[in-house]
Amino acid sequence: MRFVEVNLFGVYVAPMAALLLVAWICTIALRMAADHFGLLRYVWHPALFIAAVYMVVLSSLVLFMAR
Repeated sequence: MRFVEVNLFGVYVAPMAALLLVAWICTIALRMAADHFGLLRYVWHPALFIAAVYMVVLSSLVLFMAR
């Protein structure tokens, strides 16, 4: 797949912006699941862990879309 701009109501949006939004939504869902099951209690620094999970999700999405 080629990364080309998307015309959204006359505004060109970079595909990376859409991937950032999708990764953020996935990370929120994963954070809510981890909080529900109490998994964040076992993490040394929850905010740093969530940031790392966001980067992993974003990297996975970019690699998946680039195929």
